[in-house]
Amino acid sequence: MRLQDARPKAGSQKRPRRLGRGISAGQGASSGKGMRGQKSRAGSGTRPGFEGGQNPLYRRLPKLKSFPLVNRKQYTTINVSKLASLPANTEVTLTSLIQAKIVTTDDGPLKILGDGELNVPLQVRASAFTAGARTKIEAAGGSCELVA
Repeated sequence: MRLQDARPKAGSQKRPRRLGRGISAGQGASSGKGMRGQKSRAGSGTRPGFEGGQNPLYRRLPKLKSFPLVNRKQYTTINVSKLASLPANTEVTLTSLIQAKIVTTDDGPLKILGDGELNVPLQVRASAFTAGARTKIEAAGGSCELVA
């Protein structure tokens, strides 16, 4: 077999439509594009996102860096440095922090953040801990317990 002998399989290639070459060709006059209008003309139609002159969707939407989460979980956050003023072996919960006036508002479940230093062993019960906060509490001799 030589390169010039290579032929496409029979029936695999269709002849192109001959547009605008009279009624006997099947696609005469309007070339199967209907009567008049923008999409019947030569050249490309409209660009993607074009809405006929109306302000398009990509211009109507606000330009945000990222879309916000719809059901974002809201936490009452507190840093480890604020817990350092508590006495040793205290059980730390959201209600105990509100009673001690360390936290003033209940914005949702308690989350402990890892900014600052802690030297007092505490039994902390919270809904979430950052990795840094967990290591600092356990390094001080305390314990971290997740609460649903």
